[in-house]
Amino acid sequence: MNTYIVATTKPWNIKMFRKKICHYPGNWFIITNPQKLSIKFIKKIKPTYIFFPHWSWIVSDEILNLTKCICFHETDLPFGRGGSPIQNLIIRGYRKTMISAIEMQKGIDTGPVYLKKPVRLNGTAQEIFERNAEIVSRMIYLIIKKNIIPKPQRGKAIIFKRRTPDQGNIANISTVSLEKVYDFIRMLDAETYPKSFLEVAGFRFEFSKANKNKNKIIASVEITKINK
Repeated sequence: MNTYIVATTKPWNIKMFRKKICHYPGNWFIITNPQKLSIKFIKKIKPTYIFFPHWSWIVSDEILNLTKCICFHETDLPFGRGGSPIQNLIIRGYRKTMISAIEMQKGIDTGPVYLKKPVRLNGTAQEIFERNAEIVSRMIYLIIKKNIIPKPQRGKAIIFKRRTPDQGNIANISTVSLEKVYDFIRMLDAETYPKSFLEVAGFRFEFSKANKNKNKIIASVEITKINK
């Protein structure tokens, strides 16, 4: 019986593992702490695949050489290699994308593609990630059940830069419109993500749960005093 590892730290992927993936054929393990992804453990259980949904750490060459490692990137690769794919897509006005399941190599998001599945970008980042976790679970099932041979990426590579928390300042939006502000709030509205914000008169306003209705946005706001 084959053995598999899912390595992820995000709550939506952990929930999907416990709900569905761990019941797939084979012996399944989950790693939710990057420090637990050890050479010793991998050599001990000899996994057929290690799956990395929403993983933000560099995987060592030694691990990549031990077994097939597959990550799931939320762009139609080679377009959108790099960090913060969902946020970089939304801020550019995209309403849909692809999840690419790729073999991990030394280069970032450069590996051959096992399969791609379409996804929508409507709703909050939390809602998008939860939908994507369901799609990724189905992709994992297809990979373990079928002998899919990954194919090299084709097309021009477009690189995304990983966004930083300070880029969540709404005041930095280059073209201000109600739609842009709404997208800016929702694209950062997820567990473990820093929220969009404004800083005014010594206070920080963080926004979430935004709804756009005609000519206004209704959102929740958390206000804290800035300590300097």
